[in-house]
Amino acid sequence: MKAVVQWQGEACFQAESESGHTVVMDGPPDHGGHNRGPRPMETLLIGVGGCSSFDVVHILGKSRQDVTDCRCEISAERADDQVPAVFTKIHLHFVVSGNNLKEAQVKRAVELSAEKYCSASIMLARGGVDITHSYSIEDSQP
Repeated sequence: MKAVVQWQGEACFQAESESGHTVVMDGPPDHGGHNRGPRPMETLLIGVGGCSSFDVVHILGKSRQDVTDCRCEISAERADDQVPAVFTKIHLHFVVSGNNLKEAQVKRAVELSAEKYCSASIMLARGGVDITHSYSIEDSQP
């Protein structure tokens, strides 16, 4: 896997993935940025949520669960009193919507992502980040 990050001036950078997609990252005004995109650490956090969400939806699909929506609400804490200001805690809460979803299947999908499949969260956890997961289920039927 490869990517290129190109400086756009001031505190702005454009990243291009190997698959040809681009993301603009920018710093806050007090660091010379213009708030034109997420901060690099926000991008990392979004990546963890995306990686884990991909797993959960994929696993539930293989389990023949009728998923209509999946939202991952992510909260994180950083060691702001030191440099580097690494993540110390990350919590991922999955809100899974669907028709007649089985709680055991949702729970298992979240566990499998956390313990076996999500490369991003497992890598950060091995680096010392305390990563926790939770879920809730919403019925899509009226």
